[in-house]
Amino acid sequence: MSSNPGPTRFSQRRRLAIVLTLNLALIGGLVAVGIAARSVGVLAAAGDTLADSVALALGLIAGALVLGLSAGREDIHMKSVLLDTLADAAAAAGVLVAGVVIWITGGTYWLDPAIALILAAVIGYAGTRLAVQAVAALRGADIDFDND
Repeated sequence: MSSNPGPTRFSQRRRLAIVLTLNLALIGGLVAVGIAARSVGVLAAAGDTLADSVALALGLIAGALVLGLSAGREDIHMKSVLLDTLADAAAAAGVLVAGVVIWITGGTYWLDPAIALILAAVIGYAGTRLAVQAVAALRGADIDFDND
């Protein structure tokens, strides 16, 4: 019994390419705001997003050459890659928004830790759900990772 992994591979590559494109746009915004606001924190977020983009580019190559050959459907690896990427993008966007607001208002420094706490809670919840699914799969349960 063979399944056609083609559509899923295309979908994974396409989603990774979209995320890579969005990350590159986010890097440009972070660099511009970081320079304008003279914020090392915002520039550091741009550097982190750049590193993630390099990892995504490598992931696109690895998904096309290695992972795509055996992935018949969405797997836990792809879920974790997407969760990590979305979490990093959300954190960078949060830093960007906080940087812009702090720059415009000349203050409002409480916004930075408030956004960090909100993001930590959301990412922690999603990561915990994925970890529970991974442990269940390791124990032999048939988990549908697409049913989220």
